[in-house]
Amino acid sequence: MQLEKYEGNPILKANPKNAWEDRCVLNPAVIYDEDSKEFVMLYRAAGNDVRHQIVFGLAKSKDGVNFTRVSDSPVFAPNHDEPEGGCVEDPRLVKFGDLYYLTYAARAYAPGQYWLEPWVEGVSKPPMYLDETDVRGEELPSFAKDNITVSYVAVTKDFYKYKKLGRITEPNIDDRDVLMFPERINGKVVLLTRPKFKDGRVKMPSIWISFTDDITEYKEPELFMTGKAWWEVQRMGAGTPPIKTEYGWFFLYHGVDKDGVYRVGAVLCDLNDPRKIIARTKEPIMAPEKDYETCGIYEGCVFPTGTVVKDGTLYVYYGCADQYVSLATCDFKKLLDFLVTECKE
Repeated sequence: MQLEKYEGNPILKANPKNAWEDRCVLNPAVIYDEDSKEFVMLYRAAGNDVRHQIVFGLAKSKDGVNFTRVSDSPVFAPNHDEPEGGCVEDPRLVKFGDLYYLTYAARAYAPGQYWLEPWVEGVSKPPMYLDETDVRGEELPSFAKDNITVSYVAVTKDFYKYKKLGRITEPNIDDRDVLMFPERINGKVVLLTRPKFKDGRVKMPSIWISFTDDITEYKEPELFMTGKAWWEVQRMGAGTPPIKTEYGWFFLYHGVDKDGVYRVGAVLCDLNDPRKIIARTKEPIMAPEKDYETCGIYEGCVFPTGTVVKDGTLYVYYGCADQYVSLATCDFKKLLDFLVTECKE
């Protein structure tokens, strides 16, 4: 089974009117707001600046296809006085009660124009990290020196104002693609992560799971799933926040093959014990084929980060080639039936 790509893709492109988003827009969080009856998109954006400062913009849509930007300024950005001062990346959104929780990856300093060769060392560091010490003369922590990604959580009611709650992954481990389940399971908040290295024990590719009573204090993660198929041998990571179904918790993930090409798979896990995988696609259900997916900053990438189920249709929002935002859809019931009948673990 394959997801059907929207013929009008990409649905969001860089905006030449705003310097902060005139180079690329990608990897959006998308959620359906029942109050306003709108699809809300929080998208990653960057301009042509040498530091490649990454921020989040906001767009909305009535039909899930045609999105309109609602702000000429970023609605969420890094704070240069904090460890996430370099950039914020790859948002995901879930709703708990009246609040929307945003998980995102962040770096101590901006990545620079990483697609250029040769890369100009040091151009990405903001003023507070020009040397190996911070502005107070104290030695930088290792995560700042290495510029690894660490994941954080924030909360909002209206998508314009956010309260940052802090770090939710370990500070000395490159860890991103963090997803929260949209409700507590057995009283616990559940988190999926993609740690890259941990005391020599974490090996790529793998996704890990952890549980907590407090939304910012997670227990030691457990191994959830590892790469098995040819298209997920280099790395893998959770893609879209889980959706509760009669069959189990459903979510999409990405796998990366030996040549660095990103593809998309799907998972069902148990409603009461999400550590138990019920079904998992053996072959990708979406791969980079179109020009907008194979030509860009990162060639050969489809990266799902948001899903909405509306009137029986699964809307899948994904970044492509680190350049654009695109849309794919399918009959959600057919995809679930396919998982249960053809892809059982």
